[in-house]
Amino acid sequence: MDNIIIDKTVCFSGHRPMNLPGNGRWADNRTKIIKSMLYFKIYTSVQEGYINFITGLARGIDLWSAMIVLELQSQHPNLSLICVKPTENHGENFKGEDRYMLDYALYHAAKIVCTSPYYHANCYKIRNQYMVDHSSKLIAVVNNYASGTGQTIKYAEKKGKVIEIINTAEIDEVYKSYYNTY
Repeated sequence: MDNIIIDKTVCFSGHRPMNLPGNGRWADNRTKIIKSMLYFKIYTSVQEGYINFITGLARGIDLWSAMIVLELQSQHPNLSLICVKPTENHGENFKGEDRYMLDYALYHAAKIVCTSPYYHANCYKIRNQYMVDHSSKLIAVVNNYASGTGQTIKYAEKKGKVIEIINTAEIDEVYKSYYNTY
């Protein structure tokens, strides 16, 4: 990628909101915990010297990560958000907050890459591999390793990338035992 230092680049992977504890609802404490942990991992990465952040623009973790990077950019103007679209028309069916975050991320991106012109069976896999190939660190939010996020983690392991995982199953267990609810 033009002038992008891979050693200073982080990419993200994670489940869609409906596959996260709390279904990604903003008022659910588990969603708040996930977002807080994600913020901490991104902030720590900035403190470690990472300046480029690649998002795949999916609903949930990808878009939340993009918003955190853009928020941190106000205090760290050297940060760059790189948006990688899996298809040219990605997100055209997004609504509400998801559409706002997508449009906001694309508008403020330092670079936009599209890895496939149209949808096909492997377009998300190609996008995910592109992101891993162009970064040195992956921050992943996962509970189901038999998923696109699980495949991305395995690919990053194979490529020898630094991997930081937020395991949502642990969040669910702690939440369940602490609040004794469900």
